[in-house]
Amino acid sequence: MEEIGRLRRFELGYAGTPLRRQLVAAVLTGDKTATASLLSDYEPATAEPLPLVGAQEVMVGDADEPVAIVETTDVQIVAAGDVDLAFARDEGEGFETVADWRAAHERFWADQLITDETPIVCQRFRVVRRL
Repeated sequence: MEEIGRLRRFELGYAGTPLRRQLVAAVLTGDKTATASLLSDYEPATAEPLPLVGAQEVMVGDADEPVAIVETTDVQIVAAGDVDLAFARDEGEGFETVADWRAAHERFWADQLITDETPIVCQRFRVVRRL
């Protein structure tokens, strides 16, 4: 478990929320293999570096406890208007259309104006080990 302390945290949603529980469960069952974030959440706007292909992170659960090691398999920065259905479905939240994906993410990012040009970090990952 010593290695876990050296890994970056992989957080989905906010701790203590139903969304966090849903997303973590979807990762652990293999239904969720992708996640989206705003490019503005990363360097240079914040101190958080972009995810790197091959990097491993510790996914945390509802109470911020380590639950799995995940490895990034792909990272692409795309305009919100260019997110495709395959990516939306790989997010594992039951999106049947890109419009559904977009509406859910606009609700989650309610403090940001999301346009078709907003840069989105589309990250794919795999579970390396459950903890």
